[in-house]
Amino acid sequence: MVKQLLRLMTELSSHRWLSRLMGSFSHSRLSRFLIPAFIRSYHIPAAEAEKNPGEYRTLNEFFSRQLRPGMRPIATGANVVVSPVDATITAMGDISCGTIMNVKGQDYKLEELLNHSPHLELYKKGFFFVLYLSPTDYHRIHAPITGHKVESEHIRGRAYPVNDFGMRQMTSVLSRNERLITYIAGDCGQTAVVKVGAMNVSSIRYTDDNAKEWQAGGDLAYFEFGSTVVLLTESGTFTPRPGLGTDTKVKMGEWLGTLHRPL
Repeated sequence: MVKQLLRLMTELSSHRWLSRLMGSFSHSRLSRFLIPAFIRSYHIPAAEAEKNPGEYRTLNEFFSRQLRPGMRPIATGANVVVSPVDATITAMGDISCGTIMNVKGQDYKLEELLNHSPHLELYKKGFFFVLYLSPTDYHRIHAPITGHKVESEHIRGRAYPVNDFGMRQMTSVLSRNERLITYIAGDCGQTAVVKVGAMNVSSIRYTDDNAKEWQAGGDLAYFEFGSTVVLLTESGTFTPRPGLGTDTKVKMGEWLGTLHRPL
């Protein structure tokens, strides 16, 4: 009964009007007074930020903060794939015939996650990471490879929570929430960076709407309160770094694996 009640409350709170209301407050000057409490509550390493906490005009501005130079070294090497975010790996593995298997007990079809994009054919036997960002984490998203933008798609959706409860108790959250997808092509094939919004604000923005190419680790986008990134690599092109697994904590720029030309 308790789980059913929580699911109902989550359904009701996932509507976009509530997200817009919360978003309006987080962009207001009044919200800046919550920044110190936000830092304390989530043990945020504020010293990493490029500004002092008192210099941020709104809670949203602090949440989507940039870091001081050098705080996230970017892995180097031929055809490296780096983590696009600070996050916990909640699922990873081979994509099986177009299905991402066992993400918090649920399977996801690529056609639903990618909104039936023709690009999905490239990933049906690829590799995936599901990267969850907690409120503590740095919330900018960076390019996982060096390459150029093939296409971008914004999918309006709901704003369900992507925490453990939401992912286990709600159906197909990653495919139902708002998503901003960037397809990036490099020397050894394509990757898809699927940025998934979350409850309360669910807003995802590009750092530069006109950017067409990035170096690995380049500033790509940011969450205004969110969420999760699903990273996909093209079929037959990716070898993961040994030792990675579910519940591994990674930092932006950390080496996730290596690309090679399709087999």
